[in-house]
Amino acid sequence: MVRAIERRIRVLKSDPPRQDGDCVLYWMQHSQRAFANPAFERAAYWANECALPLRVLFVVDPDYPDASERHFYFMLEGLKETMAETAKRGAHFSLRIGKPAETVARLARSAAVLVTDRAYLRHLVEWRKEVAETVDILVEEVEGDVIVPVDEPTDKMESAARTIRPRLHKALKNFLDLPGEVTLKVNAKGLGHEDDQSLDDIGAFIDRIGCDTSVGRVTFFRGGTSEARSRLTHFLRQDLPHYGDDRADIVDRHVSHLSPYLHFGQISPLEIYHKVMDSKAKGESQDSFVEEMLVRRELGVNFVHHNRRYDSFDALPDWAKKTLAEHAGDTRAPSYTAKQLEDGKTEDPYWNAAMREMRVTGYLHNHLRMYWGKRILGWMRSPKTAYETTLALNNKYFLDGRDANSYANVAWIFGMHDRGWPEREVYGKVRTMTPSGLKRKFDIDAYVRWAEAL
Repeated sequence: MVRAIERRIRVLKSDPPRQDGDCVLYWMQHSQRAFANPAFERAAYWANECALPLRVLFVVDPDYPDASERHFYFMLEGLKETMAETAKRGAHFSLRIGKPAETVARLARSAAVLVTDRAYLRHLVEWRKEVAETVDILVEEVEGDVIVPVDEPTDKMESAARTIRPRLHKALKNFLDLPGEVTLKVNAKGLGHEDDQSLDDIGAFIDRIGCDTSVGRVTFFRGGTSEARSRLTHFLRQDLPHYGDDRADIVDRHVSHLSPYLHFGQISPLEIYHKVMDSKAKGESQDSFVEEMLVRRELGVNFVHHNRRYDSFDALPDWAKKTLAEHAGDTRAPSYTAKQLEDGKTEDPYWNAAMREMRVTGYLHNHLRMYWGKRILGWMRSPKTAYETTLALNNKYFLDGRDANSYANVAWIFGMHDRGWPEREVYGKVRTMTPSGLKRKFDIDAYVRWAEAL
């Protein structure tokens, strides 16, 4: 087990394990699952090495950036299942409410070793840094929510999928092992505390934390590893065989709907990869899915890892900023405010339908996401305002918003990971997408009828 995941481990603090520790602490944050989770297995390994019980800690921050009832409810549905599976494995799950770095540091005072999962967004990196600087024990970070660890294929921000693709495929063979499940030797009975929270009633828990309730829960998705695996099984049987030819179809959809589960770490990307590679669907469908799952997804992680301005218009490549600036004064006809866009009050029925699907389901087909964002760029008074509006709506409504792929996808709309195209009004050399393109390719009116009925 150690050999299988050792290249996924980063030591954040090299102090030795505390000799008088009462447990090994696994701070679960990014990898919210009890299976196929290398950070969980690494913590279990240390628990056995130290002959101590394992405490799994998750801290719910009511003020988490851009989080609302929609995001919390889905996440907590998954955590409820993970709590039960953690108990079955003989570990104790402590669910706490508070500031993550402060809470983790406090519980680590009595732990022998602290293990956590790796994350990439700015505030998540800072949380880990703060904890490591505060505690005086061994702190390890284990990377289990990408297939190839972010530092392995390249040490710089890649400009496009074509530049990172060969590097990822070259490194892939070294990271195909799923972690073995470690059997804990010491049961965690007795680690419970009065501050540990219950998820018997998720709605009551959300009321208690007082989070933003302006965007309510969705019914299209239910959180949890078992639900993610069920969707994966359905996708492999019904949709993957058609993925190569039909993945772009926004009406007859052959997509996995796994992005919310990957966002919250409720399923391992490596588990998905193996299931796809072992499936009967070979050739273009299999290759196309691996392209999305490995290359495109991990290009997004590379972007936020190396570009600390990933959530800003300033993150864009110079050519994109230059051409958009040159066309910033072009007439926008029509032009809309952020409120009009959020309410879906434009003259484009296809765009309005996409905005409705976002608001109701928390999801949008990738092709529609691109169209949705490109139209915002064409309608708002400045490229920078369009960028900020696109990102705000993305993070507010999508279950899979607020992560590396969201930031990369929004930046792509404005030229990131792309090249210059023939110049035109408003967009300059940035790629455009038009209603006529949707009409040519899809039964777009059928989509509109479906969305309006949601």
